[in-house]
Amino acid sequence: MPTREPNAADADADTDTNTKPNADTDTPADTAPPAIDLDHLGIHDSVSTVFPPTELATELADLSTAVDVIGDDQISDCDAVVTLDHREAFLDLDWVHSIQAGVDRFPFDEFRANDVVLTNSTGIHGRSIGETVAGYLLSFARRLHAHVAAQQDRRWDQPEWDEAFTLAGKTACVLGTGTLGSGVADVLGALDMRVTGVRRSADPVPGFEEVYATDDRRDAIADAEFVIVTLPLTDDTHHLVDADVFDAMREDAYLVNVGRGPVVDEVALIDALESNSIAGAALDVFETEPLPENSPLWGMDEVIVTPHCGAFTVDYFRDVAELVFENVERLADDEPFVNRIV
Repeated sequence: MPTREPNAADADADTDTNTKPNADTDTPADTAPPAIDLDHLGIHDSVSTVFPPTELATELADLSTAVDVIGDDQISDCDAVVTLDHREAFLDLDWVHSIQAGVDRFPFDEFRANDVVLTNSTGIHGRSIGETVAGYLLSFARRLHAHVAAQQDRRWDQPEWDEAFTLAGKTACVLGTGTLGSGVADVLGALDMRVTGVRRSADPVPGFEEVYATDDRRDAIADAEFVIVTLPLTDDTHHLVDADVFDAMREDAYLVNVGRGPVVDEVALIDALESNSIAGAALDVFETEPLPENSPLWGMDEVIVTPHCGAFTVDYFRDVAELVFENVERLADDEPFVNRIV
């Protein structure tokens, strides 16, 4: 298994690395090598939401430690786990690796109190999320979502002459310039879009033509045809995209959320959509998941709903395996983990 090379996005201060402050927690990641005696690594069956756990176990079969697919009743047999969900039993382990970049489901304080190391999968989702976002934007621009809906009713329904447009020259403002945001910028830049960013500071970031500080986000989005959220969920980002943000958006602008659902005030979003204050939205994440059947978002013509799968790819398990493999090697070499959160 080759060692993963950090990319430009990993070096950004808004991403998680083993040497920089962690953007998801606002606390410094521990740069000391972890003290772990790793004999048994479990692949928790919760990862089956994303890929078969046996695929990851097979990919890690060459590790010097035992690797098995486990359920909740086998956690105590392990020293470390790779998982999607959190379990209280993880507090008795030495190391937990999240297959997602987002780690808001894990109790950091309890992990610290129990000396449990937490790592995540930051750095592997940039391209897949970028392509997912491009798909949303192309659907809106070329009216593909409307054509698919018409196909279900066998309707030959051509759009009005002024409905469709091209993406070249349009502006996308990305809230969050870390791995996901940089992946979005790379793909949209290839479509000749102007890409701006919003982050904690206005320091420049490669791939973004202009960067605004978070406090200036209303100015940043005022001229954007697309506002794209790639932020993690923290106390600071909860409902960061609220009614004031929707008021600042253009009436012909679309919101895209591929970060975390609660970053967007969903009630305010629905109000903005129902009042035609914005043109539409593409949403991969929601405040409640699965999205409740009674949510009005399901029935809105200019809303694309996807089931939190924007990062899914046939290579997902291989990308996770590469990170886990690297950290096991680092453990053997008494080196700090990559992507260490706690």
